[in-house]
Amino acid sequence: MARKRKGRDISGWLVVDKPAGMTSTAVVNKVRWALQAKKAGHAGTLDPEATGVLAVALGEATKTVPYITDALKAYEFTVRLGQATNTDDAEGEVIAQSDARPDDDTIKEALNAFIGEIMQVPPKYSAVKIDGQRAYKLARDGEDFEVAARPLWVEELLMTDRPDADHVTLEMTCGKGGYVRAIARDLGEALGCYGHVTRLRRIWSGPFRAEDGLTIEQIDEMAKTPELDEHIRPLEEGLDDLPQVSCTDAGLARLRNGNPGMVIAHDIEYGEECWASYDGKAVAVGRFKAGELHPSRVFNQ
Repeated sequence: MARKRKGRDISGWLVVDKPAGMTSTAVVNKVRWALQAKKAGHAGTLDPEATGVLAVALGEATKTVPYITDALKAYEFTVRLGQATNTDDAEGEVIAQSDARPDDDTIKEALNAFIGEIMQVPPKYSAVKIDGQRAYKLARDGEDFEVAARPLWVEELLMTDRPDADHVTLEMTCGKGGYVRAIARDLGEALGCYGHVTRLRRIWSGPFRAEDGLTIEQIDEMAKTPELDEHIRPLEEGLDDLPQVSCTDAGLARLRNGNPGMVIAHDIEYGEECWASYDGKAVAVGRFKAGELHPSRVFNQ
């Protein structure tokens, strides 16, 4: 018999402003402990030294994680020009150097090549899998391997500051699977001067913003108190990018059992993915077909 998981049955989102030096998994564990939650997960890993928004899904909200992972997100980061590292960030060892320092106009012109649908090779020190193993593990073991390029949608990439000749601050809005470290590496190569990330902050992810997130210190202060519960945001915020339909009374009963149910929809196309609500609460996500929602995920709330 499987062991029953301990904890509270709570559902929703807690937005955290992750500090540097803490893994995304450690943040999730901290939130689960502080809320005594039975189930929790995050929507998009941040590197340990990165800061910014980490949206933690609780309970039934974990079923909406893919929609936040797929949503647009924005990063602010600083690139150190003149040096390449083996990890593409400041944690690695310098493997190449250059005295070249491009001017502002040259950098702005180079950014144009990284906007739109691009092909990006993730860093070797990343969590992508190579023959079933994490790339960072192979890299640490000194293995010789190649990481395949993968498509990335970059909505916007702007130069926002040039603190000095060695550094440039950029802001990028992109889709799923983007590696900021790879952008810094490839930009440095395009400029002929090398480059790596020295600072990285995710400023928003889908509907969640870092400025609205709790710090780890605040979570510790409010741990296991009703005050922390007040910061839990509705499960429905994780469905912000999907169109919404309304359940009929009969449709509600069928959808809750995982069957297609009648819904009231406006401007929804046949086969379009959407979510159904009843009294403002999410009931299911699925495909709209001939007046019914065919559910792929059902929420128990």
